[in-house]
Order: sequence, then C-alpha cells, then structure tokens
Amino acid sequence: MSCAWTCSAPEAAAYAADLLGQPVVEVLPVRRGGNNALFRITTAGRDCFALKVYPRQSRDNRDRLGREYAFLQFLQSRGVTAVPRPRGADRQRDCALYDWIDGQPVTHPGPEELEALVAFLEQLHPLARHPEAAALAEASDCCLSPATAGAQLQRRLARLAEIAPREPALERFLEREFRPLALAVLEHLAAQPGFAALLAPERRTLSPSDFGFHNALRRPSGELVFLDFEYAGWDDPVKLVADVCWHPGMDLAPELVQRFRSRTLALYRAGDDDFPQRLASLLPLFGLIWCLILLNEFLPERWQRRTLGHADGTERAAVLNRQLGRAQARIERLRESWAVG
Repeated sequence: MSCAWTCSAPEAAAYAADLLGQPVVEVLPVRRGGNNALFRITTAGRDCFALKVYPRQSRDNRDRLGREYAFLQFLQSRGVTAVPRPRGADRQRDCALYDWIDGQPVTHPGPEELEALVAFLEQLHPLARHPEAAALAEASDCCLSPATAGAQLQRRLARLAEIAPREPALERFLEREFRPLALAVLEHLAAQPGFAALLAPERRTLSPSDFGFHNALRRPSGELVFLDFEYAGWDDPVKLVADVCWHPGMDLAPELVQRFRSRTLALYRAGDDDFPQRLASLLPLFGLIWCLILLNEFLPERWQRRTLGHADGTERAAVLNRQLGRAQARIERLRESWAVG
C-alpha cells in the first residue's frame, strides 16, 4: 500500500512499531503537507524517533524515500554524525524511521554557522571517491552540463507559461522581466565552448541538494545537524554552491555569500581547475532557475499539496503576491551582478 496525505497518527504508530519491533506509546504529528508528513515517535523506554512518510505524487515519480535513506546509510557507514541516523524503512508503506533530532532552527546565521556549513561539505566531498559511493543515485534535477541546466530552466518556464494566461501578474512578470534576461543568459552560455559537454565523473561531488540552514537544527551542544536528503546524490559542485547562494529559504547576507563562495572555491577547485570559471558563468543561470522555483506556488498541483485544502482564496492571493515579489527581487539582483558583454 502507499501512505496517503491523510496518514493518521494511529497508522503512523503502527508503521513505527513494526519498524522498531516494539510498542509505541506516543505519536505527535509534526508536519503535514509539502512533500511529506513527519511524526515524532516515542517508545515505552522514552526513546524518540522521527517517522517520515513520503506520499507518492502523480506528477513526481522520484524515489524520495530510497534516495534519502540510501544517502544517510552511506554517511552513517562513513562516520558522519551531523545527520539523522536511519533506523528502518518500509517501501510498501512509503515511510522510514530516523533518530529524532532535538534542536532549534538556525536563525540569523553568522560566520560561525557558515563554517559549520562548509565543514560538512568538506567532510562530504572526499567521500565521493569512496567505492561504495558509486552506488548512489544522481541528485534530483542534477545539472552535469550547462545545457542540462538550461533545459531545466526551459522546462520550468514552460510549465508556468501554461497557467500564466490565468494569472495576469505572473504573465506580465514572465514576459516583461524574466524572458528577456533568461534569453540573454542562455544565448551567452550557449556560445561558450563545452556548453553540452558532461562534467567528468572525477569532478562531480556528493550533493545534499536543498542544502542550507533552512534544513538544519542546532543541538543543545551547539552542533548543527543537517536534514532532508530526499534529493541528494551526485551532482556538479557548481550547482551545489549556486543553490546555497540563491536559496530563498536562507537569503544569506552578501558578506556571507561571498565568504561561502571563497571557502568552497578552495574546496572544489582542488582537482578541478575550471571550477571558479564555471561557477562564475553558471551562477546567473541558477539564479534564474530559483526565480522560477519561487513561482511554483502558482502551479495548481503545488498549491493543493501545500495546503491540503485548508486555505482560502485570500491566503492564496497573499502567498502568490509575496512569491512574485521575491522573484522580482532576484531578477533585480541578477541584473545588477551580470550583463551580457
């Protein structure tokens, strides 16, 4: 069977008990909606676990459970402790059990938190050379060539264009603001040598994907623990760095963006002399992709999944207006930082 969006607390308790091999005394729903549901599971011995339910989606057939569980198993086997430990998975019920992480969200990150972010990548990157890493999948939406990234942008734009005639504000933004800049960036990149060439395997890295402080908790000890590896796998480190720089869930201060770029340049250009140039060239393209990701809330299927039917039209209008404003701000940043020569 497949866990539905309406997976109840009693169902979650039964799934967790089967995975643990012991009774469950408390189930607390922590999150419903988005891409999954999360429950805090407590046993009679007061041990706590996280049960994560991965509902199957009609428009997205990616194996989020298998990808996340395999990635965390690999990290655990290599002694990485800044991630939840996987405890068991049930593919029939589309759920998995992990250690519960007691911690607080990372708000107002500074240089110390940024160093923890980089330290995790410094631990992860050498593991790409481990023989067992070869069994891991490519990251979701991985971009192993500029052409692949360009095609991803075009796919996202085409999907939004389908519904734009019903959303006048979105249509104006796409036609007047987004398309002209996107066309200029794509034409500029397509004229460069190696536009369609795949990145050599030795230059790839293991990417957490969707990585940053928005998916981290601070333990009482001060250690940061990183969460949500549903899209993790092999990717170009340029995409990893660019995603952190552009991710709207963090909105890093400019000085932290520069510091992150500097620290990761030192990490990834070892064995990849072209990394600095590739990063500089592709940052605008990934910035454009993130503009479109911000606008995903306009998609009917995304809104239905996001709200589970518990939001009215007034709330939807406010969310769409906010997302459009955030996309506009990124377009302005792109214009300031890049221009076709």
